[in-house]
Amino acid sequence: MTMARTLTVAGSASQGSAGIQADLKTFQELEVYGMSAITAIVANNSRTEQGIFTQSLDSIEAQVHASLEHVGSDAIKTGMLFTTEIIDLIAQLIKDSGVKKIVVDPVMIGKMGSQLLKDDAIETMKEKLFPLASIITPNLNEAGRILEDKVPEEPEEMKEAAKALHQLGPEYVLVKGGSLTTHQAVDILYDGNEFKELYAERVETIHTSGAGCTYSAAIAAELAKGSSMEQAVDFAKNFVTEAIRHSLSFGRGIGSTNHAAYRKNYK
Repeated sequence: MTMARTLTVAGSASQGSAGIQADLKTFQELEVYGMSAITAIVANNSRTEQGIFTQSLDSIEAQVHASLEHVGSDAIKTGMLFTTEIIDLIAQLIKDSGVKKIVVDPVMIGKMGSQLLKDDAIETMKEKLFPLASIITPNLNEAGRILEDKVPEEPEEMKEAAKALHQLGPEYVLVKGGSLTTHQAVDILYDGNEFKELYAERVETIHTSGAGCTYSAAIAAELAKGSSMEQAVDFAKNFVTEAIRHSLSFGRGIGSTNHAAYRKNYK
């Protein structure tokens, strides 16, 4: 039996809703073989003083090599990278891997407010990682931060941001507009020539932890299986919308997207 393979290089979210945990749940739901390289452990809580534990460069490099040596990968997705040094390392490992389908989710701030990318690492991400990307998937706040510009507030401004982001080197840009206060959740996909607007029903819920990770992981999974970029993004949009529509609340603040929702409702 052969199976498409996907490696995620990201942070571990101990509460299970985002990061590596969200990526692996998504890969499993979409029937691709998921592997991980953990860049940091995120475990913010009210009891301990420290909540983010960065992994050593040696540890991260070993995890990537182990995944590629023993299994191989059809696509690589990056999430939380946190430091300039980690970004430098991952960019070089991606180049050396020969993997061509690269999804870069420029994770900067978590749903709980944690800073997940150091300020001095943004330029490194733009210079080293974006030119390797098949697609980058910033949300509105990330787009504004990357471009050192205002946060887009409506679809036309999202298109302008997408054009500017495309100049940084990725093949495609997906600007995610889920936080716009409209009756629909709109995203903009741009390939350097044409825009595609993606719409879905806006789901009124605060329980969206992991939505961005899930979206980009679904894109990576579909690319690994051979879908075109447009097909992968279309499917991922539907997948994450169902995950939000049937989100999980644990009565303790922001809850999680439900990674099993698409399968349960459409299969």
